[in-house]
Amino acid sequence: MPAGIMVPARNMPSMIGRNGTVGGYGSSSGLTLSQPNMMEGQLHPLDMTQNTSESEIARIRDDDFDSGTKSGSENHEGASGDDQDPRPKKKRYHRHTQQQIQEMEAFFKECPHPDDKQRKELSRELGLEPLQVKFWFQNKRTQMKTQHERHENTQLRTENEKLRADNMRYRDALSNASCPNCGGPTAIGEMSFDEHHLRLENVRLREEIDRISAIAAKYVGKPVVNYPLLSPPVPPRPLDLGVGTFGGQPAGIGGEMYGAGDLLRSISAPTEADKPMIIELAVAAMEELVRMAQMGEPLWMTNLDGTSTLHEDEYIRTFPRGIGPRPISFKCEASRETAVVIMNHINLVEILMDVNQWSTVFSGIVSRALTLEVLSTGVAGNYNGALQVMTAEFQVPSPLVPTRESYYVRYCKQHADGTWAVVDVSLDDLRPSPAVRSRRRPSGCLIQEMPNGYSKVTWVEHVEVDDRGVHNLYKQLVSSGHAFGAKRWVATLDRQCERLASAMASNIPTGDVGVITNQEGRKSMLKLAERMVISFCAGVSASTTHTWTTLSGTGADDVRVMTRKSIDDPGRPPGIVLSAATSFWLPVPPKRVFDFLRDENSRSEWDILSNGGVVQEMAHIANGRDTGNSVSLLRVNSANSSQSNMLILQESCTDQTASFVIYAPVDIVAMNLVLNGGDPDYVALLPSGFAILPDGTSSTLGAGCIGEAESGGSLLTVAFQILVDSVPTAKLSLGSVATVNNLIACTVERIKASLSCENA
Repeated sequence: MPAGIMVPARNMPSMIGRNGTVGGYGSSSGLTLSQPNMMEGQLHPLDMTQNTSESEIARIRDDDFDSGTKSGSENHEGASGDDQDPRPKKKRYHRHTQQQIQEMEAFFKECPHPDDKQRKELSRELGLEPLQVKFWFQNKRTQMKTQHERHENTQLRTENEKLRADNMRYRDALSNASCPNCGGPTAIGEMSFDEHHLRLENVRLREEIDRISAIAAKYVGKPVVNYPLLSPPVPPRPLDLGVGTFGGQPAGIGGEMYGAGDLLRSISAPTEADKPMIIELAVAAMEELVRMAQMGEPLWMTNLDGTSTLHEDEYIRTFPRGIGPRPISFKCEASRETAVVIMNHINLVEILMDVNQWSTVFSGIVSRALTLEVLSTGVAGNYNGALQVMTAEFQVPSPLVPTRESYYVRYCKQHADGTWAVVDVSLDDLRPSPAVRSRRRPSGCLIQEMPNGYSKVTWVEHVEVDDRGVHNLYKQLVSSGHAFGAKRWVATLDRQCERLASAMASNIPTGDVGVITNQEGRKSMLKLAERMVISFCAGVSASTTHTWTTLSGTGADDVRVMTRKSIDDPGRPPGIVLSAATSFWLPVPPKRVFDFLRDENSRSEWDILSNGGVVQEMAHIANGRDTGNSVSLLRVNSANSSQSNMLILQESCTDQTASFVIYAPVDIVAMNLVLNGGDPDYVALLPSGFAILPDGTSSTLGAGCIGEAESGGSLLTVAFQILVDSVPTAKLSLGSVATVNNLIACTVERIKASLSCENA
């Protein structure tokens, strides 16, 4: 490079070494725009020592820029007359004053890259040339960059040393490793890829457990039990019936209900700052749940009918910490229930921690559910330590009872005695909203392993809710705690466990007429019935995703209608679907209502669409101990020979707290494929049916089973789904609404007339 040519500072490597000294190019401020005849980039020697401070270097370099941009009269010693002296004179450089430096330092903090206008304004205020200001800022930026790089280098050097130490430690550990089978020495080359992957995963999980244990110890005042070394991960076993998905869509997000999950998806996941508080809350909730499940009096007071009632004052004394005091307008609902179910504890935990399986098994209670974020996946293939933030909507199968939305964390833990616990607790404090009408205090279940694949489940349900929106017809049932209480959860779980066990049974008796013995055919038919039940339950409640329109009627017998469009859904016929539902009271015990509606011999008394034809059961699958729990395939032999025969798929189910009779017309060709083990997801269904609940009086609630209640009344919900037009873009006519309204009104009148005659 020629001696007098300078490269601009921005394109040059750093001139400052590690020890703070300046490299070979002492100045880069030789650009002179006012004197084009002078050599550009003329270098000025600097006499500097190794000990020159960085601030001095910056100021000297600033003066260099200053000297290169001013006229000779400003930079040379003496008056203007000395400029004519041809002899070379030693130049004298003017340093910036302390005030000028302070002003530019302050401006640099606000704006490191001033534009031309800002530089001119600053130079005018400080009595400097704009180029002096420009080069000072260039130097300052270079200096800051150098300091930043030096700091990064120091950090990287420290991390490198740490990694080197870790590497040496790991090498020592590997050199002393022993075979787990024989105890002899082993070499790293003998370790398989899978084993190496598992070791890394084990380290990660161990760190996660230690972190949660540390938080738990700080919160509850005692350490959490250290878990032993873990076995390799076991892939989760899906339920054989395809529990968790239907029609190719996940059950947990309400996909069955025409985009019903949009509201739940709008809720954002927790932030990083929220996660420590969530973990602490979950650990405290787990401790509270275990104690509430195991304690007796005075926390739980035993009633005459054998049920338990929570003593609220004792609860506040026992658990002073938690999610805060109960809001003024909220009521407390607390219940506890215990049952033995036919499912092992591992599968039960999997159902509770998988949102798709959970919302499918409890489809009569959970209308929508979604996992927002998984904070911990658990340990080595099981759910011990799993932690996930969820949102869900809980329902009663009637449009007269508002649903309860909840935003909560779910935490699963295996305890020392072999029991498992799964707890929910609300996180509404993280998402404050005046629209929150319910919140979950620590609720969930304890699961104890029992012989022969059974499990003992103790369920605790503890919520605070504003139930002022409940219709008077359901007030007594909801206020008693049985509509959303622990008994309903346990009864539903017990019935679903029996359903799954019967579906997996292989020793089917062949003597009974109509019993399906083909294993694949049974599974396909049960999966189709499962999808039908889920669709019915999700569409009959007062979910916030539904827009019900009330037709003129009389009080509680008002009919509510809703329209939806079905497009590109293989599980539904395309077109406009009109849903209609109504709820009313019957002075008949739930057991008799259920038996009347599920019996094919009495179907012609209320089913207007059968046109008085004879109904015959063609196929049958038993679903549990109770004869009412079954899936049937019915044929309606029309009295009019010109009409083709029709098939009806029906599932009837009953437990201690609720009963359902749900049915849907099905295509004969499609059902033949299903009975031969074909895919049931492509069978179009529009389910209709009945939901039967006790009316909330002591006589119906005190019975051990809904079938044992021989007195009291019933709350019956009737719901229809009718395809009113096969063109999705068509307009809904008032005539279609009137037809469906008349259909449901006539059905209700026929049911009332038939049951009143029986009751008389």
